[in-house]
Formats: sequence, C-alpha cells, structure tokens
Amino acid sequence: MRIVIADDSLLLREGLQLLLTEAGHEVVASVGDGTSFVEVALAHRPDVSIVDVRMPPSHTDEGLRAAVDVRRAWPAAPVMVLSQYVEVSYADELLAGGRGSVGYLLKDRVSDIDDFLAALERVASGGTAMDPLVVSQLMSRRGDPLDQLTPREREVLGLMAQGMSNTSIAEALTVTLGGVEKHTQRIFAKLGLLSDDSANRRVLAVLRFLQ
Repeated sequence: MRIVIADDSLLLREGLQLLLTEAGHEVVASVGDGTSFVEVALAHRPDVSIVDVRMPPSHTDEGLRAAVDVRRAWPAAPVMVLSQYVEVSYADELLAGGRGSVGYLLKDRVSDIDDFLAALERVASGGTAMDPLVVSQLMSRRGDPLDQLTPREREVLGLMAQGMSNTSIAEALTVTLGGVEKHTQRIFAKLGLLSDDSANRRVLAVLRFLQ
C-alpha cells in the first residue's frame, strides 16, 4: 500500500514509517501538521492515510479536522485516525456519506503490530476499524436511532464496527457462526439494507450505527 503519515511527533512518524516499510508498504509522504496533511493527501491520493488527532498549533483536534477536509475534497479517501485520547467532536463529519474507508484507533493499539496492519488493510479496502472505546463514546453521547435492535444485535453490530469478522464475533461472544450470521441478517433487515443493495451492507450498517 501507498501510505501518508501525519503526526507532530517525529519519533512516531519515523517509527511508523519503519514498521510500514518492513511490512512491505510505501510511505509516500510524512508530515507534522494538519495543513500539510491535506496537501499531501490530495496530491498523492494514497491507499490509506494515518493522521494524529492532535497537531499544531493548538494540539486539540487539528488532525481530525484535516481528515474531514480531505474527505470533503476526496469523499472516498481512506483515513486511519490515531489518538492518545478519544475525541469525537468531528466523528460525524468523518463518517458522513456512508462510504466506509474510516478507522479510528487509540495509539496504544499500534503496539499490536499485526492487528494494526490488518486494520489499515480493512480501511484501505473500504471497511472500518473503530476502537472499542471510540464506539462506546459515540454510542453514549446521543439518542440511539437503532432502538429496534435487540441488545445482542447491538453487541454484534458494535463488534462489526471494530472490524471483526463473523468468525471472530462468534468466538468473542461464544456463539455459533450460524448464530452470528442470523443476527447480521436481522440487523440488515431492521436497517432496511436489502440483499440487492449495490453497496456493502456490512459497511453501511456500521456507519448507520456510528452515526
């Protein structure tokens, strides 16, 4: 994959670049502020961008706002947001459009290299990779429009949002694969995602859940 990195920490940028290069990927640009990130992301159109939430000058949410700006100019842009803390102020805009290709992980997750690389692959291929804590905060801050889902269906959909496959969900919930597949089909039906939808129903269900 061709990757852009945006983080104000030179040490982290170099560490990520080394990790990604050793995994066979190409880092086409590495920058330390939001404005530069928007420029290089739109110039290089990478397979996925990795951007820190907090960057100069205020170190609040410049990176997240920059990611939103990139998605406005290039709606299909695959973006993986990294953060030391959960910041959801611009999450709705980042998820807008129902296109997928969005990840939001806490930086602690990067230490599990295999999982992190797998999450990048999912985002690059149009899927989602959401940190469990991000999912939890997105759910708790709003009136949930998905009240028709059962608690188990909401649990399954929450794990789907983290990028877990049906097999992984079955293992996590200690249920059969067939049981998970039945839950997912009921989720799709309740959300009005028909089997002949041209878009990926799994991604659409996750985005509707998070929004």
